[in-house]
Amino acid sequence: MKAIIFDFDGTLADTLPVCFYAFQSVFKDFDNKEVTSDEIKAMFGPSETGIIRENLMDSNYDKAIELYYEKYRKKHQELVLENEEINDLLLFLKKESYKLGIVTGKASRSLLISLDCLNMNGLFDVIITGDDVSIPKPHPEGLNKALAQLNITNTDAIFLGDSDADILAGKQANVHTIGVQWLPNYQTLEFGVEPDQRLSNINEFIQVLKNVYN
Repeated sequence: MKAIIFDFDGTLADTLPVCFYAFQSVFKDFDNKEVTSDEIKAMFGPSETGIIRENLMDSNYDKAIELYYEKYRKKHQELVLENEEINDLLLFLKKESYKLGIVTGKASRSLLISLDCLNMNGLFDVIITGDDVSIPKPHPEGLNKALAQLNITNTDAIFLGDSDADILAGKQANVHTIGVQWLPNYQTLEFGVEPDQRLSNINEFIQVLKNVYN
């Protein structure tokens, strides 16, 4: 096993609360509409810009997108706490010489805000965002691009995610999939597609790596 590839929101960082807040601000300001967290989750797939362009009734998309990023950055420190266990996991994986990757539906602009706020810059060997693909997860395009950039085969990678789209993308890319529910907020309560493994504890993953892949 050479590479560990992660989804981001709900997998590596508990960013869903700030995503919900920023989207709710946009829909309130532009459509005068209250949207719930579940309604926003149902829109997930495209990047934030894609979600706004596809779901906002007001056609002033560019201003709405700018408001999203403004709210996202402004509330990030308050709504997204650093997770020591995640930080320790990433440092452990680096120390063990695994290649690390992110494949996320997020736009690169919001991902960079989060990586900066959470002191995660420089940890990843490959990052594929929603801006880098023509078809979002559950299509495997993002994962296939990550594997190509890492110059490894699908049998050399694990993909961890918290949604059905993540697990489907992993299966279509023929990588080992792990469904995680280890942060306070995650996307899928019950996986519709069964991952190869499920984990609800970060330290459990370290044990799996030590026992199975060493």
